[in-house]
Amino acid sequence: MNLNKAMLIGNLTADPEVRTTPSGQNVASFSIATNFVWKDQQGQKQTKAEFHNIVAWGKLADIISQYLKKGAKVYIEGRLQTQSWTGQQDNVKRYRTEINAENMIMLDRANANTGGGQFGQNQAPMPSAPETPIINIDEPSDGNVGEDEIKVENIPF
Repeated sequence: MNLNKAMLIGNLTADPEVRTTPSGQNVASFSIATNFVWKDQQGQKQTKAEFHNIVAWGKLADIISQYLKKGAKVYIEGRLQTQSWTGQQDNVKRYRTEINAENMIMLDRANANTGGGQFGQNQAPMPSAPETPIINIDEPSDGNVGEDEIKVENIPF
């Protein structure tokens, strides 16, 4: 059995960058910062920031580009992936590890008034607060929307 799952809660360090691939698919790239807090041997509180590169594709990328801005607090769930390439100038192999986002939940209170909620690409919704709408990007459009579920095409904004 294998498992590749990353779950993060943090704040965007900059506005997401959105590009379109030659095939027409949108991709959003951004990073979030998380903090690790501990007490040192003298009992002093210490904090260390970690920065995580995130990539989202398709409709999730569209939603992220529209609603997330620098400083926004989000929950990101996805899988780790590592890109590698050889530098053109120095011929050195380089690596970049990023999280390929599959689900996103906007956690800022301000987003509650603007449709804040869970957005994802998985069929199975994640648990959420009762007031948080669940949006499943790849769910078939059969018109049977549950009380707590909202289809992307039904979002009024």
